[in-house]
Amino acid sequence: MKYLSFDIEATGLDEHDLIIEFGMVPFCAKTRTIEYDLKKHFYISCPSFEELKPKLNPWVIEHNEVLINKAHSEGLTINLFKSELSKYLESDQVKKYFNNEKITLFGKSMSAIDLPFLNRDLGWEFMRKHFMHRQLDLSSVSYNLIDLEFLPPKCESGTELMKFFNFGEVAHTALEDAVNTAKIYIEILNNFKGIKK
Repeated sequence: MKYLSFDIEATGLDEHDLIIEFGMVPFCAKTRTIEYDLKKHFYISCPSFEELKPKLNPWVIEHNEVLINKAHSEGLTINLFKSELSKYLESDQVKKYFNNEKITLFGKSMSAIDLPFLNRDLGWEFMRKHFMHRQLDLSSVSYNLIDLEFLPPKCESGTELMKFFNFGEVAHTALEDAVNTAKIYIEILNNFKGIKK
């Protein structure tokens, strides 16, 4: 199958928080290849770090000040982001890659913020127009492999999963995380294909 691996960065995990970065790259599970020529990245506009700071959680304050200020100064409005994303999804190259079919999204822990925030900000109609109603989540795949005792329990953490496959640390930047998530899934396919416990 072919997937669109994506990741977002946000100002936090709460309902009022904002998407500030979006990255994506298509990949094919059958050929084990990532389509780097079709990778795409956006910053999405938000208020300044100082404006947001009173409502930010401590982790975001410590780690994401630079990213928030970059989104504030360089980001697209949510409506412009929606328009640019639509152009990308409807481009000849992307439509050809996905055989003119709706796209299956792939990500990590998508139910936490990714899908709820995208449904909220892009709208139900937009999401259903472009994407399949089914997705593949790396976290769910990891839990399954942990339950089957192919992975150690610590691999429920994205950080530990990255280390297990020698991919270093989680970047916490949308495009790099989208790429690394696809790489890990391909690594899982390569490592566990045909294994019988």
